[in-house]
Amino acid sequence: MVEQRFENALVLLTIIIYVEVSNRSGSIMAQLKRYALVFVVVLVVLAVALGSFLYLNFSKPYLGQMESITLGATLLESTGPAFVAEEQHFFADNGLNVTIKYYDVGLNAVNAMEKGEVDMAWCAEYILVGKALGNQKVQAIGSVAKTEFAFVVGRKDRGIDNVSDLTGKRIGVVRGTVMEFYLGRFLELHGFSISNVILVNITLAQSADVVINGDVDAVISFPPYVETAQQQLGSNAVVWAAQSNQMFYGLITCRTDWITQNSELARRFLNAMSQTEDYMVQHPDEAKAIVQKAMNFTSDYMDVVWSRNQFALSLDQSLVLAMEDEARWMISNNLTNVTTVPNFLNYIYVDGLETVKPDSVNVIK
Repeated sequence: MVEQRFENALVLLTIIIYVEVSNRSGSIMAQLKRYALVFVVVLVVLAVALGSFLYLNFSKPYLGQMESITLGATLLESTGPAFVAEEQHFFADNGLNVTIKYYDVGLNAVNAMEKGEVDMAWCAEYILVGKALGNQKVQAIGSVAKTEFAFVVGRKDRGIDNVSDLTGKRIGVVRGTVMEFYLGRFLELHGFSISNVILVNITLAQSADVVINGDVDAVISFPPYVETAQQQLGSNAVVWAAQSNQMFYGLITCRTDWITQNSELARRFLNAMSQTEDYMVQHPDEAKAIVQKAMNFTSDYMDVVWSRNQFALSLDQSLVLAMEDEARWMISNNLTNVTTVPNFLNYIYVDGLETVKPDSVNVIK
């Protein structure tokens, strides 16, 4: 179908040019109108031709040898595009045999990537900020999702009814992750800071139990742990959304040396993600069902968490701005020895996505 559209466009261009060449008579105004018409038609035909070329080169199944990639990821609905890509054979269509290795948080996935345990890691941009401040050779090749699902759960029997009541309280948080940033920003928006509370470092798997058992007065976490804590505490729970509409980016990151040696694999992975995005837009119910089945969620729970995600493949300036904001927050809270914000363009690899989906790259260089 695409090939036919391309051929039809070329035939149309040929006819227009033939008519123009055959009809040189008439007034100057008439000739100018014809020239304008020809110009517009040529632009349209070229656009169709370019679109067809890109489609044919990046949508047809890969015919070369299958190659393996290991992806480190967290088992969350925000990583749902990976399930969809596997189910719809988009990885295989791009010559990729992708194995997903799961970690409790994105920080551990990136740490494993740095050790060579996985080739790619799915993480929040906050993790990349930390790696940049540590001058680690890691880059993002694309953002696949934007997510808002961080919540603070407090115990009313510890005197917590309002956000201000968190002052001096023990709050559980997975240190070094985006949850730490969202907790700090949440407190700042309510007139105090992370230095006014007692941080208790926990693992993600502990985040429901520590507040249920009373080991901490409050916790910041995300589904399904928030729902578990809320259900167990019942009327004793107070819950606040923690992100204040500032979504975190689900990034695909790689070591810089890996990208240098495997730029074609990175491009094919991004092409699979682009095809996945198109499928999720055109078949939202089917995509949702795939992720729900993979994660063994109930329909009601899936409806809640699905709405907190925006799935789109991109690299845009808002990502850079978010990373700069988080870097400044880390510096001001003495979470790093670095005193200046890095140039995050050095930690974003745009070449792959510019080839696959150029209109999704809006980073100011």
